[in-house]
Parts: sequence; C-alpha cells; structure tokens
Amino acid sequence: MFSLTGMKALIVGIANDQSIAYGCARALKEQGAELAVTYLNEKAEPHVRPLAEALGAEIILPLNVATEGQTEAVFEAVKERWGRLDVLLHSIAYCPVEDLHGRVTDCSRSGFQVAMDISVGSFLQMVRLAEPLMAGGGTCMTVSYYGAEKVVENYNVMGPVKAALESSTRYMAAELGPKGIRVHALSPGPLMTRAASGIAHFDQLLNDAADRAPTHHLATIEDVGAYAAFLASREAANVTGGVHYVDGGYHIVA
Repeated sequence: MFSLTGMKALIVGIANDQSIAYGCARALKEQGAELAVTYLNEKAEPHVRPLAEALGAEIILPLNVATEGQTEAVFEAVKERWGRLDVLLHSIAYCPVEDLHGRVTDCSRSGFQVAMDISVGSFLQMVRLAEPLMAGGGTCMTVSYYGAEKVVENYNVMGPVKAALESSTRYMAAELGPKGIRVHALSPGPLMTRAASGIAHFDQLLNDAADRAPTHHLATIEDVGAYAAFLASREAANVTGGVHYVDGGYHIVA
C-alpha cells in the first residue's frame, strides 16, 4: 500500500536486536528507506554496529545525548551526507535507578532533571535540528508508554516524564504542521527490552498485560515497526499529534 523508497531515516535508540528502535529500523528499511543509526557509546557499539551494517545503514555514529555537541554532530553528518531528513525516530529514555525504583514523591531533583532531559529534552532538541532538514515535510516519532496516562505500578517517575513527552509531541505537531512535519508518540504495550528490564517486577507487568489485553497478546517490535513505517509514509501525511497505541487493546480495558 505504501513505499518509503528514497526516504532518509535517522534511528536513535537501538541497543540490541530486541529494541523497539531496531524493530522500527528494520520495518523502515524493508519499505525502502535509507538509514542512519546511532549507538550510545563504545560499550554499546559492538552490539549495535553489526545490526546497523546488516540493515545497510549509510551513517553509523555515536550519540549520547548527555554529551555536549554529539547530537549536533549527528545531524551535521546527516546534512553533509544526505542534505535532508525525512524520518526521525527517537527511542531513548533514562532515569537514575535510585529514583526509578522509588516513589514519585521521593524523586530527587537531580534525578528528575536527568530523566526529563534525556527522555524528553533530547526529543525536543532532535526535532529542532531536524526541522531545517525537513523542508519538504517529514515525520518525527518518539516512544511513550501507557504509564503516561494512568498510574502503572512500579513505573514511578517515568509516568510523569512520559506525560511530558506526550504533551511535547502535541505542541510540536501543532507548531510544525504548517510545514508538513508530523510529530507522533508510539505507545506500545510492555515489551521485554533492555530499558524496560530496569523496572521493578516487570515480568509481572508483562503477564498482567497479556491477560488484560483484548487480543491476549503482547505487542512485538515488529508490530511497532509496522505502525512506524506507515506513519512515516506519504499516505499518513494528514496524521499528526497522536499517541498511537500498539498494545493489543490494553489501553481500552478498565
């Protein structure tokens, strides 16, 4: 139904072959997009580079958004290589473990600032840098979770953080819509990813989600990737600002 042939896509957040970002990268590639892929640091590179190379990524660069200048360097490399960008996928989040495992009430100021900066502020920065490269329009996507909307046990401070991410998505969609730039938040159900493994009692959360979801199936990275590929397509040019649930209907169940 749609093709991404010739589109240029920047994928931020692949940690391994179980990452949501990897599922999205693979789906975009299968529909014809050309990829740029980042990895967090030297420790992550051996896990990410082979995946990026297997996907034929034309740009493979380090990106730790907490390191001054690295984000700008990645977008400058995209500009030099391609001259434009059609798709941005932001799939990174972080909170210090001592704050992640505690009550929201007890979250330290510094921990909250770190979580907001890496999980939300980095998306704002990337969209801002992507804007001049999307002169002909484009699609920017981030990854959220149902804990932004409802209280999910053990999700703790990441709930307010993801709520800020979803609100930012709506505001940027409104601001950039006249330029043909769409902004989306993908909201998968719980998936066993490296990032999610830091949440306390996550196995129980997975089991509960499968039991409660109308389909009785957890989402997969392939499910998320298929949806992301559609949103990146020209056929979705009039869709923007949404939180797109890919969770087997879990979010509709009381």
